[in-house]
Amino acid sequence: MKNGEIHIPRWVALVALLGTLIGGGVLAIGLKDWTGHTVLGAADVNVTLARSASPVPLGEFSNGFSTVLKSALPAVVNIHTSKIVKPRPGGMPFNEPFFRQFFGDQFGQPQMQPRQQREQSLGSGVIVASDGIILTNNHVIDGATDIKVDLADKRQFQAKLIGTDAKTDVAVLKIEATGLPTLALGDSSKLHVGDLVFAIGEPFGLGGTATMGIVSATGRGGLGIENYEDFIQTDAAINPGNSGGAMIDLRGNLIGINTAILSGGGGGNQGIGFAIPINLARPVMDQIVSHGKVVRGYLGVYIQNVTPQMAKQFGVGEARGVLIGDVSADTPGARAGMKRGDVVLQLNGQPVNSANELRLQISQMAPGTAVKLQILRDGKTQDLNITLGELPEESEKAAPGENSSGALQGVEVQELTPEVAQELDLPARTRGVVVSDVEPSSLAAAAGLNRGDVIQEVNHKPVASIEQYRQAVAAAGDQSVLLLVNQHGITQYVVVESH
Repeated sequence: MKNGEIHIPRWVALVALLGTLIGGGVLAIGLKDWTGHTVLGAADVNVTLARSASPVPLGEFSNGFSTVLKSALPAVVNIHTSKIVKPRPGGMPFNEPFFRQFFGDQFGQPQMQPRQQREQSLGSGVIVASDGIILTNNHVIDGATDIKVDLADKRQFQAKLIGTDAKTDVAVLKIEATGLPTLALGDSSKLHVGDLVFAIGEPFGLGGTATMGIVSATGRGGLGIENYEDFIQTDAAINPGNSGGAMIDLRGNLIGINTAILSGGGGGNQGIGFAIPINLARPVMDQIVSHGKVVRGYLGVYIQNVTPQMAKQFGVGEARGVLIGDVSADTPGARAGMKRGDVVLQLNGQPVNSANELRLQISQMAPGTAVKLQILRDGKTQDLNITLGELPEESEKAAPGENSSGALQGVEVQELTPEVAQELDLPARTRGVVVSDVEPSSLAAAAGLNRGDVIQEVNHKPVASIEQYRQAVAAAGDQSVLLLVNQHGITQYVVVESH
C-alpha cells in the first residue's frame, strides 16, 4: 500500500466478478415465479408484475412524423380574401355597419365623400373532395367580395362560396379543379385527452406549416366564440392565419378545423387553441352542399346548467340534468307541456349532462324528429314526447318585448364578435353581449343603459354569449337586475329596477 492505495491482484477481481454473475443468475431463477406474491413489509398491499408488458411500437414513426404530414400538407390550402369597406365619414375609425346602427349615420357628418378601401385577410382551408370542395371557417371569408385559393403546388384558383353557417363558424368553398389531394374525414368522437394531433395551416401567410401537440380537452363549450360550441382544445401552436386549417390525428385523418386561440391579449399562441370537431362540421358541410343552408331542430326553451344550489332548490338531489329557465309560447316545448322549472334528465334514454350538450344534440336533429325527454317536476319524473320544430333565424337574437323580460324588457343584444370589439375599441379578450337597442321608455334606459354598452355580468353571473344572457335574464325573473357594464372600456355596475 502506498499513499493510502490498495492493490488487488487481477485474479482476485476476476473471481469476484464471476461469483457475482453466478449469484445473480441463481437469484433470477429463484425470483422468476414471484409474480403476484405479497411484498414483504407491506402485508396489505399486493403488487402484480406484468409478464408481457410491451413498449409502444414506434413503427414508421421512428424518424418522426413525416410520413403522416407528407400526404396531409398538400390538402391544406391558403385562402386570401378582400372586401370593400367604406370608412366612417369625418375621419371616424368606425367603418362597420354594425357600429353605425348604435349611433346612426348622422354621427359625424362628412365634409367630403370618403373613398372606399379594400381590406384583405388571410386564412386556411382543407380540401375534402378531389373535385374542389374546401372546408374552412366562416370568419375567414365573412363579407369577402373576392376569394382566392392557393394550392401547395403554387396553382391559384378563384373560389366560389357554396354557403356558410355563422352559428358554427363553418363555410364551404368550391374551386374548378379535379384530381386534388384530399384529407379523409375521421371520427372526432374517438379522441381522448392526451392523443397526439397536428395543426396544419398558413400562419401569418408563411405557407404550409405543421405543428404538433396533444388533445388538451374535448367538448369545450360556453366560451362565447360561437353559438354552437363543442371544441377540441389543444396545445398545438395555432396562430393568426391558421383559421380554417386542418387538425389531423396520427393516421392523417381530418378530425377538426382549427378555429380560435386564447391569446391572453398577446395575439399569438399561448398553448390554448380550439378546433371545431369534424363530427360537428361534417353534417353542417353536408347540409350546405345539399341545400345551401343549415336547418336545425328546435324546442323553444331557454336552458341552464343545474348547480348544486339549484339542485337543492328543485329537489334533484345532485347537480345533474338541465334546468328549463323559460318556455316560449307556441313552440314545440310549450305544446308538449314543458314548464319553467322543469329539469331535463334524459334525452331519448341518455343522460343529459349540460345545457351546452342538450343544445348541440337538439340542433343536430332535423325538424320533425320525435324525441323523448325525461323531466323532473315537483320531485317526480315523467316522460314528454316532443316533435321538434325548425329553429327560426331570429331565435338567436334577444328581441325587445319577446326574449328579454322583467327589468330588461325593451333591451336588444347581439353577440360581441372580435370585429365588433375592435370597432368599440375594446381588448380582444373582452367577453359579453353588445346592447344594440334600448327602448327609450324602458326601465333599462332610465337606469342609463345605452346602445354600444357591453353587458358582462347579470346578477354576478358572467355572460359571454346570447344564450348565457338569456339564461341569466330568465333566472332573474321579474326582480331587479344588477348589471356589470363595460362602457367605452370602463366597467361599472348598473341597477335596473323592476318597477
